Amino acid sequence: MKIAILSRGKNLYSTKRLKEAGEAMGHEVDIIDTLHCYMDITKSRPAVRYHGKELPTYDAIIPRIGASITFYGTAVVRQFEMTGTFSVNESVAISRSRDKLRSLQLLSRKGIGLPRTGFASKADKADDLIKNVGGAPVVIKLLEGTQGIGVVLADTKKAAESIIEAFMGLNANILVQEFIKEAGGADIRCFVVGGKVVAAMKRQGAEGEFRSNLHRGGSAKLIKLTKDERATAINAAKAMGLGVCGVDILQSKNGPVVMEVNSSPGLEGIEAATKKDVASMIIEYIEKNAKPHSTKTKGKG
Repeated sequence: MKIAILSRGKNLYSTKRLKEAGEAMGHEVDIIDTLHCYMDITKSRPAVRYHGKELPTYDAIIPRIGASITFYGTAVVRQFEMTGTFSVNESVAISRSRDKLRSLQLLSRKGIGLPRTGFASKADKADDLIKNVGGAPVVIKLLEGTQGIGVVLADTKKAAESIIEAFMGLNANILVQEFIKEAGGADIRCFVVGGKVVAAMKRQGAEGEFRSNLHRGGSAKLIKLTKDERATAINAAKAMGLGVCGVDILQSKNGPVVMEVNSSPGLEGIEAATKKDVASMIIEYIEKNAKPHSTKTKGKG
């Protein structure tokens, strides 16, 4: 098979592992810089061009779309879908997962466990917003934040009101969520491939840090999931429509709650913590599912 990895960095761990795994399994794998792709949008023969040439027909693409290029990246994925190429994650599903508010609304509609969350456009609603999610302490999140950036823990109601007013004064879109104290600064990253949890790790935040992101100095170790945690991760991936994703879960007194569904999860942390060859599992998923024109949304927005 001919497989293309859409990635901005050929030397990134995840990109290199996917290429190595694909080639080891007998496939031809190209790494294509997403921002250097451009689109030939015509009535009868849509195409993707790259460095002055039309790209060959690929059996499948693996989108590794960074949050900062979501708009253009999903447009490129959509163009590949229009040419009939199978995508591990479809453009619509990536867009859903990147919109924190939309993704929470979709998960809520499917009855999946979530931390209580509030959203408003005016600072004069701050008091009720904080009260409605259970009162301080609360977590305040920028909708556009990634890797723990733009996430603030407000210990008191007064601090929460000040932070909300400050963000709204900058016209920033924010979510206010209940603080799951019993999680103890830890979360679970479940790696889902083709509707199955293939690997899971528990991430613990650094001392004094409530965010567990490995990028922020957190540590990770192998964990055995409960039946409810596994079901929550699988249902969250299904609700988003993602073939490959990372589902971040907190262990709360009311059961597992989903914090985020990541459409471009990194492989380095999960492979190191679990000693599993997740990259090869993704290639196996492509082998079983890649068929021409099998995109469910057919490139529709």
